[in-house]
Amino acid sequence: MFGILKKIFGDPNEKEIKKLMPIVEKVNDWESRIKVLSDSQLREKTNEFKNRLQAGETLDDLLPEAFAVVREAAKRTLGMRPFDVQVMGAIVLHQGRIAEMKTGEGKTLVATMPAYLNALTGKGVHVVTVNDYLARRDSEWMGVVYKFLGLEVGLIVHGLDFQERKKAYNADITYGTNNEFGFDYLRDNMVLYKEHIVQRELNYAIIDEVDSILIDEARTPLIISGQAEESTDIYYKFARFVPRLKAGEDYIVDEKAHSVIPTEKGIKKAEDFLGVKNLYDEENIELLHHFHQALKAHALMKRDRDYVVKDGQVIIVDEFTGRLMYGRRYSEGLHQAIEAKEGVKVERESKTLATITFQNYFRMYKKLAGMTGTAATEEEEFRKIYGMDVVVIPTNKPMIRVDYPDVVYKTEKAKFEAVVREIEDCYRRGQPVLVGTVSIEKSEMLSEMLKKKGIPHQVLNAKYHEKEAEIIAKAGQRGAVTIATNMAGRGTDIVLGEGVAELGGLHVIGTERHEARRIDNQLRGRAGRQGDPGSSRFYVSLEDDLMRLFGSDSIRGLMDRLGLEDDQPIEHPLITKAIENAQKKVEARNFDIRKHVLEFDDVMNTQREVIYSQRRKVLEQENLKDSVKQMIEDVVDRLLDVYASKEMHPEDWDLKGLSEYYADIFTIKDVLGAAVKEDVTREEIRKILVERAFDAYEQKELEIGEETMRELERVIMLRVVDQKWMDHIDAMDQLREGIGLRAYGQRDPLVEYKIEGYEMFQEMIKSIQEDTLRYLFRVQVKAAPQRREMARNLSYSHGGSEKQQPVKKGEKIGRNDPCPCGSGKKYKKCCGRAV
Repeated sequence: MFGILKKIFGDPNEKEIKKLMPIVEKVNDWESRIKVLSDSQLREKTNEFKNRLQAGETLDDLLPEAFAVVREAAKRTLGMRPFDVQVMGAIVLHQGRIAEMKTGEGKTLVATMPAYLNALTGKGVHVVTVNDYLARRDSEWMGVVYKFLGLEVGLIVHGLDFQERKKAYNADITYGTNNEFGFDYLRDNMVLYKEHIVQRELNYAIIDEVDSILIDEARTPLIISGQAEESTDIYYKFARFVPRLKAGEDYIVDEKAHSVIPTEKGIKKAEDFLGVKNLYDEENIELLHHFHQALKAHALMKRDRDYVVKDGQVIIVDEFTGRLMYGRRYSEGLHQAIEAKEGVKVERESKTLATITFQNYFRMYKKLAGMTGTAATEEEEFRKIYGMDVVVIPTNKPMIRVDYPDVVYKTEKAKFEAVVREIEDCYRRGQPVLVGTVSIEKSEMLSEMLKKKGIPHQVLNAKYHEKEAEIIAKAGQRGAVTIATNMAGRGTDIVLGEGVAELGGLHVIGTERHEARRIDNQLRGRAGRQGDPGSSRFYVSLEDDLMRLFGSDSIRGLMDRLGLEDDQPIEHPLITKAIENAQKKVEARNFDIRKHVLEFDDVMNTQREVIYSQRRKVLEQENLKDSVKQMIEDVVDRLLDVYASKEMHPEDWDLKGLSEYYADIFTIKDVLGAAVKEDVTREEIRKILVERAFDAYEQKELEIGEETMRELERVIMLRVVDQKWMDHIDAMDQLREGIGLRAYGQRDPLVEYKIEGYEMFQEMIKSIQEDTLRYLFRVQVKAAPQRREMARNLSYSHGGSEKQQPVKKGEKIGRNDPCPCGSGKKYKKCCGRAV
């Protein structure tokens, strides 16, 4: 069908190539004028381009001449002149699209042209690779070109300290891995001082092996989490203490506002119990928080009404439907406080400090581009999720690799025996073989079989390191046999040894079809680079996962009808087609799953963007006085909505409850007192509450000094935001885990998640405002807070002097490590007290 449409409408990719050709011609037209320039004149072009941009020209205007300059610089420094097809790929990258270029077509060099052009704006360019080895190699190799043209090159790999990172990000072009870029973004959103931020605005990224990063690893969350060894003890400790307090005497319960407020007497008892002088001191913020939550768990939350205890777990009861809300947890430590009250295991002993998926991180760049040998099969996903289309760039020399039809066996045993026979045949003739396996386990099994045959070989798996690149580079030598998991050695060219071309070039054997066609295409693409001869063949068995789950019935029937034995293969183009159809089925299913998951991720991502942008404003604003005053007004308005709402008759206003809650936040007792007349209006009450809070705030500032007050506002606001955000991440995780069960009640889990997630977010914002004011109005300053010099390695090394690479899924921060927030305190004395 597609073939017929192509004939009628033409190949859309060919049309794209035709559109690129005139731009390539313009680049070529500049070549004769550029090559006569001296080295210093060529270097001076960089300043000229920057000035022209300032004068109003665009990057598109500069492109032909700038690309010609980079081409000439590459020729002079590396002895490599980019081919026309490489220039074509470079144009596609500048346009914020994906260039699919076959293995060996020189993608590393292609990136230099758009990287240079976009770096001229001074906003920074990130070139993203899949591992540290490639980042280092490419930054050094291609860095020669940039430096020749007067640009700075940075490198972000694990083990760098704060200063090194900051310098690398301030360079014109920065190479690094997806992990490092993502973790630095998260850490930047945990600092207490703006000068501790290492990344600049996310401007333009070129992603190498874009399918690997944006599809295979798209959903891998980067998580920075803190250890919480002490977390359970503190909950149990308060659960033992709180029942000793008396309602009405030590605390006041307001069921209507669903709040519980400790009295002075109750606070004094808590201080004696904990052995602290002032529970409202800045350093006791977390203890106060635990006290509030334990009180709430004890006095407000009722078993078998608000929650049930089932199988050793506290499960929330939906107040409207009475259904059990599996997976949902109360936030801000309330759930843990209830678990401690009920004597069950307190869950969540480690706390997520910050998290983001690669999908959501990379979608924040103003412009995103990518290159890979295989992207066309996933074009729909790139377009729908990232707004990037794929252009397949022609090869520089015609592709002469022979791709043989798949060979199918009934059993895995028969398949591997056939693979060994083919390897042996190639080895005897001296033709190099690269064998791809889908797992480390299978590669080791095949290795054992080859050892028994006495065939020397190298085994590689996907643990990237420099030795691997060396081995894969030698895989094209005469007589070489290399077994590699499909992804191993990606990004390294296999050069053919002497006399190998006459033997047919590199022969690639796939021992199983992957569920994604592009993974198979990557393996195939190792052979036949740059017009080299080469061949490929895939061996499949009906016991392989893909065939078992998606495609074997029709093929098994065909084999049975032909009366084939287990060790008799079937080889036919129709079989290859059937396998490809099975792969398409799986790809479509996987895309749907990723798309569905992303819809859930987007809810959290929107909230993250709000919190991080607000946090950034707090960091950058020198004076937060207006923000605090606005908070006071917001909180007063909310209190009025609860205790004296416009819908209520004035006789029904609860002014006593209002005064008590107001006093809990602002430490101003009996605020209304005699001022409350029979005919007092709601507006008059609001005026009194706001003015009294403003007066107390000004008085506080007079006591401790303006400079100290500004510093305290910022530090307290950031600490409270971080604490509440961490709790919210946990709560949203729990909600998501249990939300799928809503489908049984004919309710759309995604809609439910959006609604409840929004409500939880609004509650968090209210809570941030109230707690910030609570601490601000109570904080006692013994000495003016110093702008502490951050421990420079604070988030870049973990434990002692060993600098470890941040890990996906749960980067741990030790109790005695410097706190990632930048306070300079130990983690356990700072944000770690929260967990």
